[in-house]
Amino acid sequence: MFDPVAEAMAPDERADLQRHRLRALVDRLLAAGGVQGGRLKEAGVDGGADLELADLPRLPFTMKSDLWDTYPFGMLAVPRDQVAAVHGSSGTKGRPTLVAYTRADLELWAAMCARSLACAGAGPGSTVHNAYGYGLFTGGIGIHQGAVALGATVVPMSGGMTGRQLRLLADLRADILTCTPAYALRLGEAAAEAGVELPALKAGILGAEPWTEELRAAVQRVLPIKALDIYGLSEVIGPGVATECLQRNGLHVNEDHFIVEAVDPATGEPVPDGAPGELVFTTPTKQALPLLRYRTGDIASLTRDPCPCGRTLVRMSKIHGRADDMLVIRGVNVYPTEVERVLLGTGRTGPHYQLVVDRRAAAPRLLVACEAAAPGDDPAADLTGALRDALGLTADVRVLPAGTVPRVEAGKAVRVVTWDDGAPPLPGLS
Repeated sequence: MFDPVAEAMAPDERADLQRHRLRALVDRLLAAGGVQGGRLKEAGVDGGADLELADLPRLPFTMKSDLWDTYPFGMLAVPRDQVAAVHGSSGTKGRPTLVAYTRADLELWAAMCARSLACAGAGPGSTVHNAYGYGLFTGGIGIHQGAVALGATVVPMSGGMTGRQLRLLADLRADILTCTPAYALRLGEAAAEAGVELPALKAGILGAEPWTEELRAAVQRVLPIKALDIYGLSEVIGPGVATECLQRNGLHVNEDHFIVEAVDPATGEPVPDGAPGELVFTTPTKQALPLLRYRTGDIASLTRDPCPCGRTLVRMSKIHGRADDMLVIRGVNVYPTEVERVLLGTGRTGPHYQLVVDRRAAAPRLLVACEAAAPGDDPAADLTGALRDALGLTADVRVLPAGTVPRVEAGKAVRVVTWDDGAPPLPGLS
């Protein structure tokens, strides 16, 4: 439930807490040695006692490549026998991104996910239908343990089996849905197709992929929920780093445990509040794998004005995109979410789309595969113009027959595919 002591703390009091915890973290990293301790020494930092929050920009960054280079346990800050669990993501080129947790880390994670659920109005007596995937992926287990810590009933569905999901949503009368926004959309469409009503649902905590206000509106048209964004990544702790409240005016960052900055992706220098920048997190209270100034690659902006909900936590915008997901098409930089915003904003396409980067020629081209919102409509020319006007992007828009663009039956939507050689990734493309 809402924790007024931690979440409504006076800004000066919270800054004092962060400063105290930052100093302790630096001392721990120096004592542990390794990559982060070595970089601190190279930066001339031999202790945390005199550090202020204003000193953060002169401290070294930590990168995902550090986790890969020291795989699997080279960045541990505790003895190996204190590791209670390991989670992570698949990584690239066969190198998983693994994150270790002590028992205290797991308790912290559960508390953060409980806060996230409380942001959606959940509490003891709520039923949380959890359709995030379980396993190494942090989504399912994170939300599960948060629901338990909150005192709610959790239905551990994981992904897939959409018909069975609908049956249990209806029979157990869940009031909170947790899954990716793409799968929430699929559940809502499947419910309409099957004639299933879900009147008990009130809110959805939807994350694990970037999504726009336009997709939020599409989800809320097919499900009786307030769709809320949640943010997290395995390296920082998992889901529960930041969540929208029912006011939906930004995601509250649990900054008593996660100190957040926004920096210029190119220079690493701080950007002012309100300006988009790469999110950088410091995790002063994590034990097994504490991180100093971890560069996430996620682009968002920060704001510090008060929220009507009473929380005084810094808020971050919805993620604009990931630095490594940015497409470069004939010199134009664009994030997939920017294309989504234009497509869905016209009202002439359905919410399902896929971007195909055609690299068979020297100059790549972008094909935008979508479906018309109204049968018989062909908005291709208008969509091409809308993309050019809004993004300066020349794209080849293809309006495909209804049902052609793949639907999500579990996990995250595949929004971008690359076409090098071979058959087109979707029927009707060439």
